[in-house]
Amino acid sequence: QVHLMESGGGLVQPGGSLTLSCAASGRIFGLVAMGWYRQTPGNERDLVAQISSGGSTNYADSVKGRFTISRDNAKNTVYLRMNSLKPEDTARYYCNAVPTWINSWGRGTQVTVSS
Repeated sequence: QVHLMESGGGLVQPGGSLTLSCAASGRIFGLVAMGWYRQTPGNERDLVAQISSGGSTNYADSVKGRFTISRDNAKNTVYLRMNSLKPEDTARYYCNAVPTWINSWGRGTQVTVSS
């Protein structure tokens, strides 16, 4: 059983920055790829950033150049640094493995970009 807990969301103005954290339980964290997903009401949950066990990263075009994903395997934690935030980044953000083999999603953390 793996538990996920996201934190760090909040209200931020356009152009601002925010860092999200995801704490994961389990002994296999360091061996799997992890990612950040986001979802808005009525839409699917989309992968926006991913990082392999070895540290290779990949990003959706919508966030490329603005978001940075990183991980600390010793802390079983994955991070998402979000810069130059836009209103369209407003969503609830979740973490999970890539692909999403962890059955139970966390509660997510809400990011709202607004003036």
